[in-house]
Amino acid sequence: METARWIIVFVAAVTAVGGLCADWFIPYGARQHLKNPAWKPHAKFHNAQGILMGTGQGMLAIGLLMVMRLSLKTTILSALIASLYWVALMFARLFPDTAWVDPEFAVPNPHLLGLAPQQLIGWMLLSLLALAVLVASLAG
Repeated sequence: METARWIIVFVAAVTAVGGLCADWFIPYGARQHLKNPAWKPHAKFHNAQGILMGTGQGMLAIGLLMVMRLSLKTTILSALIASLYWVALMFARLFPDTAWVDPEFAVPNPHLLGLAPQQLIGWMLLSLLALAVLVASLAG
C-alpha cells in the first residue's frame, strides 16, 4: 500500500504544480497560454482557474495521503481526487470549438504517438493512478 501512496503523491504533485509551470513559467507553454497576447483576459482567467483547480486537487490528494490513516479507501479517494483534473482535460476537447492547441501553434507543437503533449501526460498520469489503485487493492 505504501508504493501506491507514493505513486499517487507523485501524480498529485505533478497535478499541483504542472499547470502553473506549463502555462506560466515554461516559455514554450507560457507563450501559448497566460503570456499569449492574443488571448483575451477572460480566457486567461479560465486558464488561471484551471491551474488553481489542479493545484487544489493535487494538494488535497497529498494531504489526505499524509494525514489520514493509510487504507484502501483513502488510497482510492486520493487517486480519484488526483484524477479529476486529468479526466476533465480529456473531456474538455468534446466541447464545441475547442482544440488541443491554437492554430498559430499547430505546426511547431510536437505530437508523440499522435497525441498532443497534454494528452500524453494526462494518459500517463491516469495510468499511474490506475496502477496505484491496483497495487493498493492487491495489498489489501
